[in-house]
Amino acid sequence: MQTIGVIGSGLMGNGIAHVAALAGYDVILSDVEMSRAEAARSTITKNLARMVGKGTATQDAADAALARLTLTTDNAAHEAADLVIEAATENESVKAKIFQSLTLQPHTLLATNTSSIGITRLASTTDRADKFCGLHFFNPVPLMALVEIIPGLATSADTTAAMHAFATRLGKTAIEAADSPAFIVNRILCPMLNEAIFALGEGVGSVVDIDTGLKLGANHPMGPLTLADFVGLDTLLSIMRVMQDGTGDPKYRPAPLLVRYVEAGWLGRKSGRGFYDYTGPEPVPTR
Repeated sequence: MQTIGVIGSGLMGNGIAHVAALAGYDVILSDVEMSRAEAARSTITKNLARMVGKGTATQDAADAALARLTLTTDNAAHEAADLVIEAATENESVKAKIFQSLTLQPHTLLATNTSSIGITRLASTTDRADKFCGLHFFNPVPLMALVEIIPGLATSADTTAAMHAFATRLGKTAIEAADSPAFIVNRILCPMLNEAIFALGEGVGSVVDIDTGLKLGANHPMGPLTLADFVGLDTLLSIMRVMQDGTGDPKYRPAPLLVRYVEAGWLGRKSGRGFYDYTGPEPVPTR
């Protein structure tokens, strides 16, 4: 495996491209608009420079990584890849359309960076369910050490082993999760974030008090409402709905305040407002 295709150059896609190129892979990074792909390359360049400044990468390694990165708007370019990782928006129909549009070599492995959508179901939309797997990276990808590997029902043992080898070469620690709604980390994390939003909506505490309580009382590095804003409230809502639909358990129902914020377009950091207002020099609680 030498050439990696990454579809989607957003927050997760550019992070995956970054770590793959730094690990010595040739990377084809695609998006629907070249301006988005170029913005991703600028982000990767800045993040590599930050690593060089901190001494965690050499300038030669950073330069070589950038030289291994190819940008495109044509998904046909991924025919040259040995592994293609889809990192598009967390929408099942969008992901399925991407998979169905690909023409790949017979040996090419296919992965999705979904944080919650069923792997077996996505694999069934492709022509290679045995070569399909979930690869769930965490944000920010260059800094987070974990990757969840999620085999589907038809995923072969060889494919799963190849994903473990890939994660190891990236310098990540891999854990293997069953194809169950939200897998391991989000199955545990997202209900906690959702419950914090319930507590806020019911007036149990303010944004600052809830975040401070979990930071100091549970020794969390980041409060749950700050983390929800960082994850993206639309992403959190999508995961909670996947969990509720997938299990039929009402304990996973999204908090009403979360639904209202997403309907208002208050999605957290990426929109400039969520449980904090990010338009000024420092985040300011909105409630």
